[in-house]
Amino acid sequence: MNSKMKSYYLLSIACFLWGFTFAQEEDLVEAAKEAKQFVATGNQVLTEEGNFPLAEGEYRKAIFKNPVDATPKYNLGNAYYNSEKYDEAHLRYNEATKVTTASKSEKHKAFHNQGNTYMEQKKYKEAVEAYKNALRNNPKDDETRYNLALAKKMLEEEQQKNDQNQDNQDQNQDQNQDQQNQDKQDQKEGEDKEDKKGDGGDQDQDQKEKQDENEDQKDKGKDQKDEEGKPKDDQQQQGKDQQDQQEQQQQKPQQVQGQLSPQQVKSLLEAMNNEEKKVQDKINAKKAQGQKVRTDKDW
Repeated sequence: MNSKMKSYYLLSIACFLWGFTFAQEEDLVEAAKEAKQFVATGNQVLTEEGNFPLAEGEYRKAIFKNPVDATPKYNLGNAYYNSEKYDEAHLRYNEATKVTTASKSEKHKAFHNQGNTYMEQKKYKEAVEAYKNALRNNPKDDETRYNLALAKKMLEEEQQKNDQNQDNQDQNQDQNQDQQNQDKQDQKEGEDKEDKKGDGGDQDQDQKEKQDENEDQKDKGKDQKDEEGKPKDDQQQQGKDQQDQQEQQQQKPQQVQGQLSPQQVKSLLEAMNNEEKKVQDKINAKKAQGQKVRTDKDW
C-alpha cells in the first residue's frame, strides 16, 4: 500500500469515529432532554395532583434515560420520604450521592435528606454520619449543623438508656441467681431437717421403750415386800398415817410470841384464887374476935 492509499484509509477511519462519537453525543443529549422532561412531569403530577404512583413512574423513566443524573434519583427519594417509605427513600438518596457527575450541592442535599430519613427511623448513629457527610459538601449549612447536634443528643440519650437497661438486666440476673442459690440452700436445709427428724424419731422410739420398761418395773414392785419383810401395802399405810399426824400438828394453833399459853393462864388463875382465899380467911378470923365492922350511914 502506497502512502496515498494509507492516508485515505486513516482519514476514513477518523471520519467514522467522529461520526459515531457525534451520534452518541447527540443520543446522550437527547436522552438527557427526555430525562428532564420526565422529571418535570413527575414533579408536576406530584405537587399539583398528589399522584404518587404516576410521579414514581415518571422519575423511573428519567433514571432509565439518564442514569448519570442525580436529580431524578434525588426527587424520587423525596417522593418516597413524603410517603413514609423510608427504606426506599434511603436507597434513592444513596444512589444520588454516588453519581460521579453530581455536584457538591446535589450531594449535600442527598446526604442531608438521607440523615432525615435515618432520624425518622430512629437510627441516630447512621443519621450522625449522614449529616457529617452533608456538611463535608456544604460546611455553611446551619440547618444540617442543627440536625447533626440533635442527632448526637438523641444518640447519647439512647446509649444511656441502653446502658441503664443493661444494668437493670444484669441486676435482675444477679437477683435471680441469688434467689436460686437461696432456694437451693433452703431446700438443702429442709432435707437436713428431715434427716434429723428421722434420727429424732428413732431416739423417741428408744426413749419410749425405756419408759415402758420402767413402768413394767414399777408394776412388778407393787407386789414385792419392803426390807423389813412387811407387805408393800402396810408400808404405804404407815406413810399415810405419818402424813396425817404431820397435818394435825400443822393444824394446831401456834403460840404467838408475847402471849400466855393456856397452861400459863390456868396457873395464873389458880394463884389469884389462892391469894383471894388467904385474904378472905384473914377477914373471917377478925370477925370471930368481935371487932366491929364499919357500915354505911342511913340518911
